[in-house]
Amino acid sequence: MSKVGIIGDKDTVMGFLALGLDIFPAYEGDEIKKTINRLAEREYAIIYITEEASLKAKETIAKYKDMERPAIIVIPGISGSMGLGMNEVRESAKRAIGADILFSE
Repeated sequence: MSKVGIIGDKDTVMGFLALGLDIFPAYEGDEIKKTINRLAEREYAIIYITEEASLKAKETIAKYKDMERPAIIVIPGISGSMGLGMNEVRESAKRAIGADILFSE
């Protein structure tokens, strides 16, 4: 059975416990990178990661970008959106379609 997990600051991830997601509070870059790799090895299908945490693990996230599993999805943290998640969606759409259909002005 596929699993879903979330990585980020404790205040953000605790809310997802009620939704049945496995939570992984992590703050430091090495801790975040190790957690991503561990979840990928344990066959997590989806890993949500807060924007702040994703900035500390860019290389590790990039390693899994073109793989079928896990899907690593960047979400806003408790302090609000930095726009990183939408940028990821935009870049994925551009790669798939060949044009930026999600541009905003």
